[in-house]
Parts: sequence; structure tokens; C-alpha cells
Amino acid sequence: MTRPTTKEIQAAAQIAGVAVTEEIATRISNSIGPAFEGFSAIAGTLPFDLEPALYPLAQAAKVSK
Repeated sequence: MTRPTTKEIQAAAQIAGVAVTEEIATRISNSIGPAFEGFSAIAGTLPFDLEPALYPLAQAAKVSK
């Protein structure tokens, strides 16, 4: 998982129905970026990815095993 870019933030916000300007998307990226960088060393080793939307998929896979 890599630090989200301004364009990725804007796309995610648009899908959620929230319009954000480029300035706001950049601020969001700058504020959450360090968390993504901090977890990059262990990304892929956790039972779920850093993206919460994938958590139900991980749980379903764990249950079916």
C-alpha cells in the first residue's frame, strides 16, 4: 500500500459523493501519508490490508478456510 496521491483522494471522495478541491485532497494526502509510510514495512503481512473496504473480503476468506 502506497501513500495516496491527490488524484486518488479526489477519485475516492467523488465515489463517496463528496466533492473536494485539489487543495483539500492534497492536504488529506499530506496528513494521512505518514501513516501509510509507517505501515509500509509490514503491509501485506497483516490479515487485512490498510484499506478498510477490503476487510470484509479478508474476513470472508478467513471464515471459508
